[in-house]
Amino acid sequence: MPRERRLRYAMVGGGQGAFIGAVHRRAMALDDQFELVAGAFSSAPERARESGAALGLADDRNHGSWQDLLADELRRSPEDRIDLVSIVTPNHVHYPVALAFVQAGFHVVCDKPLVHTAAQADELVAAVRRAGTVFGVTYNYTGYPMVREARHLVRSGALGTLRKIAVEYNQGWLATAVEHSGGNKQADWRLDPQRSGNAGTMADIGSHAENLAATVTGLRPDALCADLTVFGAGRRLDDDAQLLLRYAEGARGIIVASQVAAGLENDLRLLVSGTLGTLTWRQEEPNQLVHSPVDGPRRILTRGSPWLGESAKRAGRIPAGHPEAFVEAFANVYLGVAADIRAHAAGRPADPLEADYPRVEDGALGVRFIEKVLESAASERKWTSLS
Repeated sequence: MPRERRLRYAMVGGGQGAFIGAVHRRAMALDDQFELVAGAFSSAPERARESGAALGLADDRNHGSWQDLLADELRRSPEDRIDLVSIVTPNHVHYPVALAFVQAGFHVVCDKPLVHTAAQADELVAAVRRAGTVFGVTYNYTGYPMVREARHLVRSGALGTLRKIAVEYNQGWLATAVEHSGGNKQADWRLDPQRSGNAGTMADIGSHAENLAATVTGLRPDALCADLTVFGAGRRLDDDAQLLLRYAEGARGIIVASQVAAGLENDLRLLVSGTLGTLTWRQEEPNQLVHSPVDGPRRILTRGSPWLGESAKRAGRIPAGHPEAFVEAFANVYLGVAADIRAHAAGRPADPLEADYPRVEDGALGVRFIEKVLESAASERKWTSLS
């Protein structure tokens, strides 16, 4: 049987000096499913072309703007066009680029948060449904094998009726005034409301926390109480968030997200507790999932073990004991997108175990959640409904 060709992709954003674009490219290269053939890597045309040249793009597919990239792809024959575009720009660029490529019939992968407003998110979801295209959102932590095992255990009833869902995501990179030291591109745009949106830390890492809780449990809160704080002098966006959550099914939840937790690096933690036991997972020790049942000894489940569920086993690449982490988790999201694109091209439904990735609807729910957090934080009411 002939080998399937690599899926051709273009990237918008992620040029020289950008952190996340390089992560996406490495993840897409990991399983030999994708080939970078075109791009517009910066809003500055000269820098965009320099970045594309450094990545080895042909001159005729190395563009100074995303508009030129899209126009060029539409001029090409279907056999030569890209299959998808990966959008890794600052947040304010997500919406126009994603909408334009979807309306042109291309598949899309977009970084999170999806867009700035729920109205934009709703329009994008509707556009994807009309076009019938594939649209992934890179909530990359859902790609970790042991997160997928946690989802499997919760959904299989191993924890019984859920009572407590807690996610903490603590970083310390904004504990000092790095935005005033010069040269910190990440701080520059993430703390700018025009580019980042109306939320800071809540959108940047709180969105991951919300999606992680929802992915593992299958539950979404129906009410929340939010407290957003700005600790950094002169900042216009929150750098610390804490939320209380209520679920219609009876569970209670907590989300803590901070980028001013001095000395911490990327400390994402998940706890899900029910009537029959508790699961705990840490992103900085991602290959282990701790299961504490109510009626037996605590057990440490490890990535790559043969007794894991099928989704966790498929998400691993090497035997147990050899660490896998951040880039591999991203790669698992992209593998799900690739499987769905190939199924789409073949005119058949995708295998859910293969096409396992966050979709445009998940991104839209995240945007709506952030808006409700902002509403709650600005209100004197104790609880804000998410309905």
